[in-house]
Amino acid sequence: MTPLHPGDTLDHFRLDTLAVRSGMASIFRATDTRSGRQVAIKVPHPEAECDPVFFERFHREEKIGQEMDHPGVVKVLPRERSRRVYMVMEWAEGRLLREILAEKDGKLPARRAIRIAIGICDALAYLHARGVVHRDLKPENIMVDDQDNVKLLDFGIATKTGARRLTFGRLSQVMGTPDYIAPEQVEGKRGDPRSDVYSLGVMLYEMLTGRTPFEGDNPFAVMNARLRQDPPAPRSIDPEISPQLQEIVFRALERDLSNRYAGADAMCHDLAHIGEVVVADRSRAASARPAATPLRNWILLYSGLAMIPAVIFGLLIYVSRHP
Repeated sequence: MTPLHPGDTLDHFRLDTLAVRSGMASIFRATDTRSGRQVAIKVPHPEAECDPVFFERFHREEKIGQEMDHPGVVKVLPRERSRRVYMVMEWAEGRLLREILAEKDGKLPARRAIRIAIGICDALAYLHARGVVHRDLKPENIMVDDQDNVKLLDFGIATKTGARRLTFGRLSQVMGTPDYIAPEQVEGKRGDPRSDVYSLGVMLYEMLTGRTPFEGDNPFAVMNARLRQDPPAPRSIDPEISPQLQEIVFRALERDLSNRYAGADAMCHDLAHIGEVVVADRSRAASARPAATPLRNWILLYSGLAMIPAVIFGLLIYVSRHP
């Protein structure tokens, strides 16, 4: 297929401007020449269309988007059959959360961060009630308008209850974006609504502190850190963050799924009633849990290796004495 550019026509849609270009697709702001309506057109790159897994994933995203009807979720519009693969979506006014954070030195006032997080929670609760898990929540996939209303974008790796599992060759397409994915996704698990809660916890942490909870020299170091370490307390970065708000962040970022918010609706309730949040004593749990440093990991590894000869020697003695 020939690559498309602004000014081209796709069926009865005029492509006006290139809005976003990712590794797998381009999104154009376009005009429906029949109705005059502004829409977004998502077109896979020609090389991506040849990937049968991506092709099926693209159609799953289209089907999920057509079934959803919530102001916080981008709506995919029905279209006529065409020889070219593309998706028609409502045009969402506003700016990406990533752009807003870049303007604000990476962080937002707590009240605004809470307001945006509640909007995301509301949209997630709607999705989860219908068996959909987004799995790739990040500031690049959140549109925010002038009144801080949000809209979730890009369901490219979303899953739906009952749908068969698909895999990709690229890390970000398998699990999401390294800075925002939940520990269970790092381990290769499919993820459930609590995985989206974790990603929202990362975004809330970033909106409040100006940084993500885990940092490293490469994506694998970041993912390894979230499997072994607890994030720095938000209040250690900004003491103006209330203990109750910090507690909400900690509950969203729990590594143990059983300790994490069970769903977005529970997190939404706490964000809307921060004064009622009970702050847990986490100092005892932190002190009881040894720090997962690289040195400690190496010591444990070599200690285990050193025990192997002793175990073998003991077994030989036992066998010699019990023929």
